[in-house]
Amino acid sequence: MNIIEEFTPLFAPKTVAVIGASTKGNALPNVFIRRIREFGFSGDIYPIHPAAAEIDGLTAYKTLADTPKPVDYAYIAVSGAQIPGMLAAAKGHVRFAQVISSGFGEVDEGKDLQAELVSAAQAGGMRLLGPNCLGIYTPRGRVTFAEIGPKEVGHVGIVSQSGGLGTDIIRRGLARGLKFSGLVTVGNCADVTPSDLLEFYLADPQTKVIGMYIETAKDGRRLFDILRNAKASKPVVILKGGRTQQGLAAAASHTGSLAGDDRVWVALARQTGCMLVDTLDQFVDTLLIFQSLTPRPQRPTQKVVLFGNGGGTSVLATDYYSRLGLDVTPFAQEAINALADMKLPPGTSITNPVDCPVGTLQQDDGRVAEKILDIIYSQRKPEALVMHLNLSAFVGRTKPEVLDNLVAAAMRVQEKYPDRSHFILVLRSDGEPGLEARKREFRDKAVALGVPVYDEMANAGHPLAALATFERF
Repeated sequence: MNIIEEFTPLFAPKTVAVIGASTKGNALPNVFIRRIREFGFSGDIYPIHPAAAEIDGLTAYKTLADTPKPVDYAYIAVSGAQIPGMLAAAKGHVRFAQVISSGFGEVDEGKDLQAELVSAAQAGGMRLLGPNCLGIYTPRGRVTFAEIGPKEVGHVGIVSQSGGLGTDIIRRGLARGLKFSGLVTVGNCADVTPSDLLEFYLADPQTKVIGMYIETAKDGRRLFDILRNAKASKPVVILKGGRTQQGLAAAASHTGSLAGDDRVWVALARQTGCMLVDTLDQFVDTLLIFQSLTPRPQRPTQKVVLFGNGGGTSVLATDYYSRLGLDVTPFAQEAINALADMKLPPGTSITNPVDCPVGTLQQDDGRVAEKILDIIYSQRKPEALVMHLNLSAFVGRTKPEVLDNLVAAAMRVQEKYPDRSHFILVLRSDGEPGLEARKREFRDKAVALGVPVYDEMANAGHPLAALATFERF
């Protein structure tokens, strides 16, 4: 059986069993049943209960071996001591079982119970996810543990050792335009490991970019071999927990992880082309750039042009991008002359960064941007252009359509010069509610057109540098 055949029942299950649902309807498994129904799951749901005939309007069954059809995915949230017996009694009737319950290998007194759990899963003929996790989120299978998440099937595949962080990734990702091919929380990784899921995502045609939150890799050599053999066929972004001594201690108490030396992970990234990030925001931001833009190994990103309103913002961004190894050097004289011939209003800087006050950008109701960008693309030929708009500066000073025209002008230039330059949009705001709503509207339109949108120049810088690193690798 190949890796796709093995894991398809997890990502697109036809039957789901739920252990721990209450006849009173108030337990976490009852919530899970409601969520997958609301999410559009159309397969069979089998509550497992020792006494009840029915739960949430569904026929209940005494054991996992009693269900009318084999179970693709079992969601289990009961006290730990009960679970090994349940799994062993499944008699080959279950493909994947996910144990939400904690009290296993993350605490000293639960280590023996975790070993018993793995043995029971093997005896019952299934693969085990967890324990000590929250569940799966798979739009293609219409199964979700999370309250909020896009139903649209996307291209971002996630494996997270932390359930709570998995929820954050879904919610923050949704706000920023990420669309997922799947997200699996693995907790203590007693059986199924991040390496197993990495192998699946690398083979999965639906997945374009892979994100991993890892605290430890028990099969570290295998993880390295999978990444090395993949030869950077897909971007892999790793958010590693426990990279400091104090972080190691936190990881040990969270998922029972004994993480390795941080230098090993740095070497892993250098040798395999995967990308290490330091924060959850960097993780989401980097996944977004790879979801939206196609890497160009034949022309790696180096020359970057910054264009927008805000002189100080441009200066700070130039410093930051330069430290990241990106090249924001001034234009050659030909490009400067071409921009000078436009006779833009005083206060406009026509080197690089191109700093245009609102008075400049509102010329021709914002369409002036098209002429400026046309010169930049034809003369400078940058590998990337970051357009930044401080939305607050336009309020009360321009017609509402100016901002629409500015973004539309940038998109037209992109179409005129296909594959010339990666285009990134930064929409800055002061947090005023009306402005934030407008920003969300712009973000949705841009993301639908394949343009990654960020809140600040620094947020765009780190993923752009990651893209450049991946292209060079």
